[in-house]
Amino acid sequence: MDVIVVGGGIVGTSAAFHLAGRGVSTALVDASHTGQATAAGQGIVFPWPFPWEDPGLQAFKLGAAAHLPGLIAELADDGQVTGYERVGGMSVDLEGDDAGYDLVSTLAAMPGYEGMGRVERLAPGEPRERFPLLPAAYRGVYIEGMARVHGRVLRDALFNAAEERGLHYRKGDAHLLWNGHRVNGVRVGGEDLEAPTVIVAAGAWSGRLPSVAGVELPVFPVRGQITHFALPGTDTRPWPVVRFGDRASHAVAFGPDRIVAGGTREPEAGFDRRVTAKGLAENLTTALELMPDLAEATVVETRVGFRPGTRDGLPLLGPLERLPGVIVATGLGGDGLSLGAYQGVVAARLAMGREPGEDLSALRPDRPAAPV
Repeated sequence: MDVIVVGGGIVGTSAAFHLAGRGVSTALVDASHTGQATAAGQGIVFPWPFPWEDPGLQAFKLGAAAHLPGLIAELADDGQVTGYERVGGMSVDLEGDDAGYDLVSTLAAMPGYEGMGRVERLAPGEPRERFPLLPAAYRGVYIEGMARVHGRVLRDALFNAAEERGLHYRKGDAHLLWNGHRVNGVRVGGEDLEAPTVIVAAGAWSGRLPSVAGVELPVFPVRGQITHFALPGTDTRPWPVVRFGDRASHAVAFGPDRIVAGGTREPEAGFDRRVTAKGLAENLTTALELMPDLAEATVVETRVGFRPGTRDGLPLLGPLERLPGVIVATGLGGDGLSLGAYQGVVAARLAMGREPGEDLSALRPDRPAAPV
């Protein structure tokens, strides 16, 4: 084996797909943890950076924005169902003179932002015409290039395509094999799998792996509870993604009649997998305040996921100086479905000894990081 990837979310399966596609002998080891962020995510795809973000993160996001359309097309050509749909999106507000129009339209005209497509100012009432649950008072800005994705479906497409290209798979908890000088594989289910390079892409569970060598990886779980609603008899498939600018909340529609809304952020919850009364109440209250017409919808389920958080809010991507043989790819927080596929391809490049394509110094996993 040349490379072992630990983690079967979107980052790990993307790395495995790109490695196997290059003819690299690759194994994917996944513990199938309940609460994997890829499977529980809301489904928003908005990879483009804002001017106030860290320059290193901006470059990474622009790379992700450029990479994702080609990946989706490649998987579709391979016969895979990706769960990705470019339905457009809106940022809406009850107050304000432009709901972000000036900023977004300026960005859309800049190099690297071509995928944002057409940007339109929406007068009061126009957002409701496109997303009928919104109150008529909302105004907004429409961004043509925003998309939604079923995280589980895209993950499965990457995995299936990688298996067709020769990927080996092992289910179980992985433990790094450390010989005192470097990592040379993993142990899973009593079996030792040897490889000169291991990609650690286990999301919120990544932190425990380097501890075998006394190395701390600064990643921790941020629990999110997100609620799914159904509107029987209503076709929600053409509805765009919605961002509520005055509340930093989102709503995503999926076919045939599903609305995904809410989304708690609980960094103190650890790996507690419960749907809590407080979390459900928060989601219901927020959803009904923003979309009163959702009152008669059916509450289908609330999913619990664990986003991989970091102290400074930046991803972890690159080798660990104190742990030769390891490449880390995690820490995307709530941006996994927008940026995870690209993080996987950059990790695959590093594992093959290739240039990553950009300066990763701001994202290196052993950087000193002050909390945000």
